[in-house]
Amino acid sequence: MFLIQYVDDILDENNLEMIKGTKKWLSSVFDMKDIDEARYVLRVKIIRNYLKKLLGMSQEAFKKVLE
Repeated sequence: MFLIQYVDDILDENNLEMIKGTKKWLSSVFDMKDIDEARYVLRVKIIRNYLKKLLGMSQEAFKKVLE
């Protein structure tokens, strides 16, 4: 039996040291991979522009759901 779980809840980018420590612990206990930054959360797209120091969100995907 396999239990496959997708977790995308480590979104607090204000405490990077805590996130690194948590990821290190989780990977020592579980077989996991880090797939980088979140791009979507609950069908809300996260838009980042590091050069301009901008962070935005888009609910464009909800149009498809409503249609």
